[in-house]
Amino acid sequence: MSSPAAIAAKAALTSIDLSGYDPVQSKLMDERCILVDEDDNALGAMDKKTCHLMENINKGLLHRAFSAFVFRPSDGKLLLQKRAPEKITFPNMWTNTCCSHPLDDFEAEKVEKDQLGVRVAASRKLEHELGIPQNQTPVDEFQYLTRIHYLAPSDGMWGEHEVDYILFITADVTVVPNENEICDHKYVDKAELQAMFEESGNSFTPWFKLIARDFLFGWWDELLARKGADGKVVAKSLSGIVDGSKVVKMV
Repeated sequence: MSSPAAIAAKAALTSIDLSGYDPVQSKLMDERCILVDEDDNALGAMDKKTCHLMENINKGLLHRAFSAFVFRPSDGKLLLQKRAPEKITFPNMWTNTCCSHPLDDFEAEKVEKDQLGVRVAASRKLEHELGIPQNQTPVDEFQYLTRIHYLAPSDGMWGEHEVDYILFITADVTVVPNENEICDHKYVDKAELQAMFEESGNSFTPWFKLIARDFLFGWWDELLARKGADGKVVAKSLSGIVDGSKVVKMV
């Protein structure tokens, strides 16, 4: 019996006119996400616009994504971004360093062995959104932890339904924000992030809240506890800390 995601991938799906949205963000909606089933098996490709409409998500349409977390080696602080008001989904919300998708448009981002495709995509999007040169985020320095399957509405029309790869990297990075992508950024330690969550004026993306609730703070503790002899944190020290072979269902 086919899964809901497999059935949705073959269904007649809803589209929408984006002329009322920011033209740069609207153009990015033409990029093609990798469709997957609930076990992260690739099923084909579909444009971002179609993938992120709740009407299609409610049919089961599911795609592959990543959430990258950049930590500063010297003090273990996490780099956050605030999504720009021009964003079509989840605008004006704080989130982890970078959240996006490997694309069917690039052969290198479809490679599944050792999560290479999502790591290539993470380096590309860190440069696109935050202006971080790709030589500062080498793909082999990303530490893959696990994959989560979650669903989250944005504003009624738009939402997310993803198998999301969680990637950590420790790196000294140069940030030159793309203001069409992010409107603020800052480094925080654990206590500062927890205080941000408690402040009523802050909004956070749903995937970031889920990852923080169930995983982030425990892994962050381990990262800080495993400092090298030079006193710096190293994302690769977390290798093997979790079994990332299965998709963690959070829906």
